[in-house]
Amino acid sequence: MTNTYEDKTVLITGGTGSFGKKMGRRLLDRGVGKVIIFSRDEAKQHFMRVEFADPRLEFHIGDVRDRQSVDHAMGGVDMIFHAAALKQVPSCEFFPLQAVWTNVIGSANVIESAQARGVKSVVCLSTDKAVMPVNAMGMSKALMEKVAQASAKRSPDTTVVSSVRYGNVLYSRGSVVPLFVDQIMHKRPLTITNPDMTRFLMPLEVAVDLVEHAFNNAEPGDTFIRKAPASTVADLAEAVRQLMDAEDSPVQNIGVRHGEKLYETLATIEELRHAEDMGDYWRLQMDDRGLDYDQYFSEGEEQDLTSAEDYHSHNTERLDVQGTKDLLLELPEMHQAIAEWKAVRG
Repeated sequence: MTNTYEDKTVLITGGTGSFGKKMGRRLLDRGVGKVIIFSRDEAKQHFMRVEFADPRLEFHIGDVRDRQSVDHAMGGVDMIFHAAALKQVPSCEFFPLQAVWTNVIGSANVIESAQARGVKSVVCLSTDKAVMPVNAMGMSKALMEKVAQASAKRSPDTTVVSSVRYGNVLYSRGSVVPLFVDQIMHKRPLTITNPDMTRFLMPLEVAVDLVEHAFNNAEPGDTFIRKAPASTVADLAEAVRQLMDAEDSPVQNIGVRHGEKLYETLATIEELRHAEDMGDYWRLQMDDRGLDYDQYFSEGEEQDLTSAEDYHSHNTERLDVQGTKDLLLELPEMHQAIAEWKAVRG
């Protein structure tokens, strides 16, 4: 099997985050020539530089909102994993224009810069919240997907631009599992918004696999999703309590936060009609029609949607508490948290 990354130069925007660090490790293990970490936080870059201690890592301070700084990082790049984003739902609700600047305009800067320099492939990281969005973060990510598809339509022969969607990445920065662990460590109640709320669950390793799958299989404008299980928030909290041997830690319902849904959707009926089932993945193909809609004024397109439904966290494989525990035990961070809690308790 050919090594895709050997001697290549790969740019990761937002590269000091959970995804960037995991992907960076994988690239270095595969013999990559250079990994360019592009982000705006010099402290995180410093800690990552010390942690990795690999001369193939090159760090660029910059912001995807600033096209010039993006251009400066683009020299000699073969492929890009675009992970830079504002991702917290509540903060995007209060500052929606900031979400637009980073998630929409910043993404356009990355894509257009890549196309101008003949980069082979750009994979943009999206989210289930982009499907039928009810919050500013999801809306801005949905627009990012549209920007990627529009760019693919305009210049399909220069750079393959594609996207991936996934749900909650377990133990990523700012996610709920490390919050539960921290609450147990500090002997505070585990806070949940609605016990019946469901969320897709995906280990970070699987999310990285999805992004690699997109790079290796994408046609211009494709969006890939990984089929994934889900659990209720209540079962997720209970799974963490049992694994930490902290069943005496209370659970507190705090109510639904700004912009939250009862369940998240990864693909709509309409998208699945044209999707390619690739086993563990779906390839969602973009609508590549032009702007001439005359043919649809008098005659539309036939659609049989009688037996179809959206793919969401209420109708995917549902994990019970034990199944959720088994999934959490795949995470090295969970084992570390359990060991630290045992040491604290003596």
